[in-house]
Amino acid sequence: MVIAAPEPKAELQPIGEQRVVLRGLSWEAYLQILDALPQARGSRLTYDDGVLEITVPLEDHEFSGRLIERFILTLIELMGMRIKTMGSTTMNYPQVKKSAEPDNAYYIQNQPLVKGRNVDFSQDPPPDLVVEVDITHTDIAKNQFYASLGVPEFWRFNGKIWRVYQLQEGVYVEVEVSPTFPQVPKERLYAFLEQAKEDEIEAMQSLRAWWQKQRQENGD
Repeated sequence: MVIAAPEPKAELQPIGEQRVVLRGLSWEAYLQILDALPQARGSRLTYDDGVLEITVPLEDHEFSGRLIERFILTLIELMGMRIKTMGSTTMNYPQVKKSAEPDNAYYIQNQPLVKGRNVDFSQDPPPDLVVEVDITHTDIAKNQFYASLGVPEFWRFNGKIWRVYQLQEGVYVEVEVSPTFPQVPKERLYAFLEQAKEDEIEAMQSLRAWWQKQRQENGD
C-alpha cells in the first residue's frame, strides 16, 4: 500500500502571500464570488468543499513562481518537448466541489490532446504538472487537494525547499527527481534560483550550458 506524503509544515520565513479564508461556503456561493471578480486580478482562489482561500501573492512569491516557470520552459525547449501553459487558469471541478487557480500548470505529456483549443476540465485530463509556491501557511491541504483531482505531478516550493510529488495509487509520494525531467537533479533548480537572484538571463544561460555539457558527456 502506498502511503501518502505528509503535508509540509510552513516555516518562519518572509511573508510571501496575504490570505483570507472563508468557511462554510457552498459551491454555488463560490461560483457567485468567482463570477463577480474581474478576470484580470492579482488574487487567486482555491475552493475545497466549503473552504475558500483567497491568496494575494507578494514579491517573494511571484519571483519564485516566475523563475520556476522559466526553469521549466527552458528545460522543455532543451529536451525538445512540447507544452501548453495554463498559468493560473481557473480549474473548476464541480463533481468534487473543488476549484484551483495554481501558480503554474502545464500540459506536457497530454499536450497533443489539448493543443490548439481551450481545455474543458469536465472532459479533459487535469494538467500533467502543477506548481504551487506557498511561503506562508495555507489552510488548504494541497497534496490531498491536487491528488483528488488526479494531477500526476505536483511541485511545491516554500521559498527554501523544493518538493516533488508523484501520484501513486491516488496519493502523492515525495520523489527525489521529477518524473517529467528525470535527467535533472534537484540541485539544478536551487542553483538556477540562486543565480537568478542576481541575473535571470545568466541563470538561463548557465542552465543551457549545463544541459549541453550533460549531453556531451553522455555522447548524445
